[in-house]
Amino acid sequence: MVSETRPTRRRVLRAAGGLTAAVAAGGAGVLAAAAPAGAANDGFGLRITDRNESDPRMWYYRFATDAIGWDPGVNVLLPDGYHGSGLRYPVLYLLHGGGTDADFIQFDRLGIRALTAGRRVIVVMPDGGHAGWYSNPVSSNAGPRNWETFHIAQLLPWIDANFRTYAEYDGRAVGGFSMGGFGALKYAAKYYGHFASVSSHSGPASLRRDAGLVVHWANVSSAAVELAGGTVYGAPLWNEARVSADNPMERLGSYRNKRVFLVAGTSPDPVNWFDTANETQVLAGQREFRGALAGAGIPHEWREEPGGHVFRPEMFRQDLDGILARLRKA
Repeated sequence: MVSETRPTRRRVLRAAGGLTAAVAAGGAGVLAAAAPAGAANDGFGLRITDRNESDPRMWYYRFATDAIGWDPGVNVLLPDGYHGSGLRYPVLYLLHGGGTDADFIQFDRLGIRALTAGRRVIVVMPDGGHAGWYSNPVSSNAGPRNWETFHIAQLLPWIDANFRTYAEYDGRAVGGFSMGGFGALKYAAKYYGHFASVSSHSGPASLRRDAGLVVHWANVSSAAVELAGGTVYGAPLWNEARVSADNPMERLGSYRNKRVFLVAGTSPDPVNWFDTANETQVLAGQREFRGALAGAGIPHEWREEPGGHVFRPEMFRQDLDGILARLRKA
């Protein structure tokens, strides 16, 4: 189904940087201190180095892993009543955007607890690097930054082993904002059997358009703040096979039999060149991607909303309704 919402006035949260930029507005009781050990255990290449399991819903962990040169964190948001229900739940992997202030706590700052109150879903929000682009980079001068390995080969099975989930295709969704929206589209296609629903909120969907502008931005941003001069896709020459493997436009068939949800802004701030450049490219890429999906007969939902490169809570609520309708019920 292809649909569009009418423009409405709404509160939005503005990103702080580029395609890799993310929002951090306000504090929402972020968990940081360690707590006594709970049910979760080491495994799948992950060794817990810090944890807080004292909150009824938001559980926090930090891991040592050979995939990443420092200890990345994850917030696991549990549904109300999880501890006494005995039920299994679907899982949403929610990927943050980029920027020097972006991390696994981003969606807690954005009010994810209130946005999911009363909803029967586990939300997993991992670190993805300031400009990690949800990839194993072609080169790094900062030690290992293999975010794709961390998320897919390590964290996903760790979550299934330590929480009451549906460890199957119809039990998982992946979504994200900005850089995380790209990561969601990439993971859903590249690891087809892992996710039945994919959502991209202001995430780029076409790597090669406009002479590969998104690839260039991924390389420049990762070199500057993530990889100490290394790059995600290689420079000056790209690893073409890697670009094609990650490009949603080149993996259209991998979106069949999935729920696909896309959001982009139509009116970025004209005096903010970051906002204008970013969302203009996102909108153009999503329109190209939507056209290709439609041409291939692949159902999808889309929204074009007033504003620029921002996370829209109202769109997330609509998205979550669709996610829960697609996945297995608790």
